[in-house]
Amino acid sequence: MSRFQKILRGVVLFIGAVAFLFPFYYMIIGSLQTAPDPTIAGAFPNPANITGENYTAINDRINLFQGLLNSGIFTGGVLLGTLVFGVLVGYALAVLQWRGRGVTFALALLVQVVPFQLLMVPLYVLIARDYGLSDNYLGMILPFAINSTAVIIFRQYFLQLPKELFEAARIDGAGEFAVLRRIALPLVRPALITVVLLTFIGPWNEFLWPFLITKEAGLQPLAVSLANYISNVAATAANPFGATLAGAAVLAGPVVVLFIVFQRYFISTDIGSGVKG
Repeated sequence: MSRFQKILRGVVLFIGAVAFLFPFYYMIIGSLQTAPDPTIAGAFPNPANITGENYTAINDRINLFQGLLNSGIFTGGVLLGTLVFGVLVGYALAVLQWRGRGVTFALALLVQVVPFQLLMVPLYVLIARDYGLSDNYLGMILPFAINSTAVIIFRQYFLQLPKELFEAARIDGAGEFAVLRRIALPLVRPALITVVLLTFIGPWNEFLWPFLITKEAGLQPLAVSLANYISNVAATAANPFGATLAGAAVLAGPVVVLFIVFQRYFISTDIGSGVKG
């Protein structure tokens, strides 16, 4: 590339980065303003207009720590179910030989095109009325415990592993769970982290299902509590704009930190070379 092309590429990437990051910057700045300023000038506020009172104001109304805890429990339960069932089903589809394997994988692909909203009413009747799990963490987690995307990801990773590894372990007397735990899982560690990163943001930001299944405020994730605040309380707040942005900043914070810390794991690795080493 010529020098001009390199400079042009750098300028374009810089503009794209600024356009992408500006909403996050504006959210933080807006959450710290004493008086709301929704204009472009509000992105560069007077230091005298900076305060942390908006975080205190919204915390007094919805308890940010309890909302974060509920979001963490909900998300953690979903991640646990996703990893356990995803690994087991993905391993069965990729490594084991059994009748109906192809049909099962086709069904996993078919689930991808079915909107969750289409299943929400029967799920609500099943979980709230039949199982009695309304206002319960388990009731929030169950519909998301099995993730077909995770199953597909694990299947593809397991297919890349040499079958000779599994056959050698079986010859040595290892059972399937031992083969999975000692041989397969260490070699698909990038898939574990990728699935966690891809799955985390879904339940963390999920609003509709927790809103339907929980009526008790003390059990609602932060996304639901923040939506209730905007609908019912924000109009009476001294600075509803700033308080709402403060809640949004708290909700977005863990996701941003997670992706910054683990972004390198999105880069695909050559499993074959790792096996040879």
